[in-house]
Amino acid sequence: MDIDLHDFLRTVPDWPKPGIDFIDITPLLNDSRALALAVERMANPFRNRRIDIVAGAESRGFIFGTALAQALSCGFIPIRKPGKLPWKTFDHTYALEYGTDTLEIHQDAIRSGQRVIIVDDLLATGGTMQACCEMINKLGGDIVGISILIELAKLQGRAKIEPYAPIHVVLSC
Repeated sequence: MDIDLHDFLRTVPDWPKPGIDFIDITPLLNDSRALALAVERMANPFRNRRIDIVAGAESRGFIFGTALAQALSCGFIPIRKPGKLPWKTFDHTYALEYGTDTLEIHQDAIRSGQRVIIVDDLLATGGTMQACCEMINKLGGDIVGISILIELAKLQGRAKIEPYAPIHVVLSC
């Protein structure tokens, strides 16, 4: 496809609070060509890598995570906000660009040695992805890669997650 995915991103200043420039992906999600291209570019490095599970954090990680799981013919596990998963969970609290948050994963979501890629739409300060990596490691998963649609390079979140696995980024802003 001959389209530039940057053209499908919208910057919303001062959201969710003053001083934050939010990168809105809804124009990309609304365009079938842009969405298909984004998913393909996120999945391609992991084809023929024998991926067992794709993990994605609530909520935009669900959008891309399930699409990548389908593209790679493997399962998907959700990593959710507290109180949303109905079974026994592990949790992890972490720092955000604008506060703190907590994520949970089912204790039986991953079997030891399963090959996992973690997916999200945006890498900012790296807290969300680092929390995902730590929970998957706790479950014994083998993180073979991290696939991100957009990296905000100036926030240097990559440094927090480089020790866990190779990082594939589609767009840098």
